[in-house]
Amino acid sequence: MANYTAADIKALREQTGAGMMDVKKALEEADGDRVKAVEILRVKGLKGVTKREGRSAQNGLVTAAADDGAGTLVEVNCETDFVAKSERFIALADQVLTQAVDAKATDADQLLASQLPDGRTVQELLDETGATIGEKIEVRRLARLEGGRVVSYLHKTSPDLPAQIGVLVAMDGGEERADRDVAMHVAAFSPTALVREDVPAETVENERRLAEATAKEEGKPEAALPRIIEGRVNGYFKENVLLEQPFAKEPKKTVSKVLDEAGATATAFARFRVGQ
Repeated sequence: MANYTAADIKALREQTGAGMMDVKKALEEADGDRVKAVEILRVKGLKGVTKREGRSAQNGLVTAAADDGAGTLVEVNCETDFVAKSERFIALADQVLTQAVDAKATDADQLLASQLPDGRTVQELLDETGATIGEKIEVRRLARLEGGRVVSYLHKTSPDLPAQIGVLVAMDGGEERADRDVAMHVAAFSPTALVREDVPAETVENERRLAEATAKEEGKPEAALPRIIEGRVNGYFKENVLLEQPFAKEPKKTVSKVLDEAGATATAFARFRVGQ
């Protein structure tokens, strides 16, 4: 019988994030030696990297950093929520974020190809960690914003999981008191554009077609269609354009109005939700 206890299993799972059966098998093969068991998990895991490539990684976390007029937001994914909340995975995400900031990466591909201080690329780090854990791990996306100042905000959708929603907002001028409120608003109301001019023309045209088809289906008078269509398209902008949305804390005011009162201007934003 292998020389290990339930406490050894728990400790190794917390250290590596690997599954229960994988940990037991590794400890049995290592005759209870945890250091050797970790090596066994890595070796067996690396053999399975190719097999994991086609698997879905829809869990994970978002992490962010903002300082000195620049901010970075990263989504790191894994396959299960068990791994997502493990200390090993959270530490990995912190390491990835630090590298993204240091490399001033502007997209995921640039980050993955960048070299860590120990000579490995970020992609190699993810592969090796995934080998130990036994899950597919990937950096799905990255955003970097610059501005007069950049604020970050992370939101937990479940107390048992790390942050699932992350936001960056770049601001110029005004009082900083509005920055966090706007970032929290972005997290809650998920705008898709800063101003209506940023909405793709094909999206606007599609909204016009839907509005017209709906109005006709409702039997609206032909003469009233242009006004109805315009009103419904404006309604779409109010739902999706940050500066036109009713402000979360004061719904009678738009975000634009709140920023004007604070003497501030929002110049850009980014919002990630894990798996979306």
